[in-house]
Amino acid sequence: MDAVSQSSIESIAIDRPAVVQTFGLQKIYRTGFWLNQKVVTLQNCTLQVFQGETFGLLGQNGAGKTTLLKTLLGISRPTSGRGLLLGKALGDRTVKQRVGYLPENPYFYDYLTGWEFLQYAAGLFQIPPDIQRRRISELLDLVGLAQSAARKKQLRQYSKGMLQRVGMAQALINDPEVVFLDEPMSGLDPLGRYQIREIILSLKSQGKTIFFNSHVLSDVEKICDRVAILARGELLCIGSLQELLGTADSYQIKLKGGNPDVLKRWLPDLEFLDTYWQGHLKGDPQDFLASLELMGAQLVGMNLARLSLEEFFVQQLRQRGIYTSQ
Repeated sequence: MDAVSQSSIESIAIDRPAVVQTFGLQKIYRTGFWLNQKVVTLQNCTLQVFQGETFGLLGQNGAGKTTLLKTLLGISRPTSGRGLLLGKALGDRTVKQRVGYLPENPYFYDYLTGWEFLQYAAGLFQIPPDIQRRRISELLDLVGLAQSAARKKQLRQYSKGMLQRVGMAQALINDPEVVFLDEPMSGLDPLGRYQIREIILSLKSQGKTIFFNSHVLSDVEKICDRVAILARGELLCIGSLQELLGTADSYQIKLKGGNPDVLKRWLPDLEFLDTYWQGHLKGDPQDFLASLELMGAQLVGMNLARLSLEEFFVQQLRQRGIYTSQ
């Protein structure tokens, strides 16, 4: 895994303790009639998520995002490796009171109203009735369902966006320290995505730790402190957007000729596209320009650029042969 520098991680850890820690997590499922076929959904997953940060786990469908999240929550047990959630071993029941969870495809009791559903969720946490009323009212207001029609309407009459919002409310009913969200923007229209994004930013302002899976990269880019890319069960990279994408003064380079092995010292993401070598410059621009003749390369273009998260994501998959353009 290409990780951020150790000094960068240590600088975060000085201010904030790790809320989530995993060490070499692996998950293998057995399939087939005789259960003799192995499917590896997680392999050697090691990461840290710190208190108060918004952490985005990115990946294609089937990359293992939901498996990792369920393993962190103790819903699924790892085949090997270990982890800690709020300082306790994964699966420790005493931690469940302190976390919130919104599954990708939550099940709702169709004939309950939004208010009744949240009452039921509050009862599971043994929240006293007087606190329940205040908390439910606050949460319905937070997720935009405070109007009387919405709170009295049965869930079977809710739209997809309304269900996602009431699902978010139940994930927060116990005022959790850590909130796990599995594809919270999935299937929502632009307005619904905006509303969920605003809720996450509101939680962030309250100092909550938020861990969420997504493949809607534009939303992740707007709200996350750090991100990780998961592909085929393996973490490819972890870091802040600045660490992964570069600063605003990074350069997109286009070259003709030259030795690829030498060029990669300057352009770690070097790719051969449309008859040219292309990549983002790492190092001093003046030193790079002075070295071109020695490298036997001809400069075709040099433009100020910063990769979007989507471009970076595709680049990471391409470099590992996971994705190839047609």
